[in-house]
Amino acid sequence: MTVNTALADILDRGAAATEPDQLLAALVDHGVFVPVQANGSVMFLRNEDGSPLLPGYVSDACRAERLPQASGAVHCDALRLMDIAQQTGVGVLGLFSTAEWARVPMPLLYRTMRERGQRSGGEQLRLSWSTHPVARALRDAAARRIREFPAVRTVWVSQARRVDTGMEHLMLHVAVDEPLPSASAHRMMETLMTEDVVLGEGSPQVALLPLNTTEHAVTIAELEPMGLDTVRSDRATGRVEVVSREYDAPNGT
Repeated sequence: MTVNTALADILDRGAAATEPDQLLAALVDHGVFVPVQANGSVMFLRNEDGSPLLPGYVSDACRAERLPQASGAVHCDALRLMDIAQQTGVGVLGLFSTAEWARVPMPLLYRTMRERGQRSGGEQLRLSWSTHPVARALRDAAARRIREFPAVRTVWVSQARRVDTGMEHLMLHVAVDEPLPSASAHRMMETLMTEDVVLGEGSPQVALLPLNTTEHAVTIAELEPMGLDTVRSDRATGRVEVVSREYDAPNGT
């Protein structure tokens, strides 16, 4: 994809405020181009209060016109945008077309991903059990660490494949007893990826999708029978249960 025409149309018409659902749908469905520096790192802008803003452009040509000091741009889908936000802590995304731009708080991106099928039962993302060494490492690390994050109830590890593009990555769905976006889920993800799981060249991308145990009970119910590697924490007993097809029966610790 070279241009997100749906997003460009909404922005150019100045309709971001009046068509927020369409704007978010265009973002999640088609992604944006994020500027990078010569070393490949993401280039951020600043809000009026000095806080960082993650910029996304409807095309690389738009980026070149609006931000020529960037060395280039990479196309990022919604999962990649979430990954950048999780790694950097940026809370606001700026969407730019040639004529206009709009701010999008990251929690709205999370919400729209859930609503548009970026989850277990969705049409755009298919989940399956993974035997990849990184997936196993994530499962085992989650089992060791989950007690450190009392709000985390369950972690599912899966291979996720986008139906529209065929792109694949590993996915952590994390059920939490706290409002989203979940600080506990993000802290656990950061801990696992910095202290427990080593990603080498060619390792799959790992994405995180927190789920609230009350608000997203339907999604959680859809995940349960899928046969994914699962780690559950019982706050009352302190017991951690690990369920995997690798085992003949559930393994409690």
